[in-house]
Amino acid sequence: MIKKILVIHGPNLNLLGEREPGVYGSAGIDALNSNIIERAEALGMECETFQSNHEGAIIDKLHSARKEFDGVIINAGAYTHYSYAIRDAISAIKIPVIEVHISNIDAREEFRTNSVIAPVCKGSICGLGFMSYYLAVQAMAEL
Repeated sequence: MIKKILVIHGPNLNLLGEREPGVYGSAGIDALNSNIIERAEALGMECETFQSNHEGAIIDKLHSARKEFDGVIINAGAYTHYSYAIRDAISAIKIPVIEVHISNIDAREEFRTNSVIAPVCKGSICGLGFMSYYLAVQAMAEL
């Protein structure tokens, strides 16, 4: 059976390549998604990507993931720091979830240093640019 993973990109990640390129780089979300999917396929996995700027849509996607996917990689964007609803959805779905961030959230503004979702995730990877996602894909392959 082929492992299926879902990658969720949260708010403002649709603006990758445009928004703060000094922090997030100059490549866009399409390039990121293509690389994620290629890496997952190279590891024998199927991968779907999803992006939303809306908390409810992310929660709905997490809920449906529990029946469709073997694991989730999530960059919840700013929701990382205050969305107890996304935290509760991750906790409820009972499949592995890995939190990722392109930037090092611990080296940024004070409000970004706290992740309310980290305690219910299998692990967290941050600060390595797009490599954060690629490492999470590798980890999913081995979980």
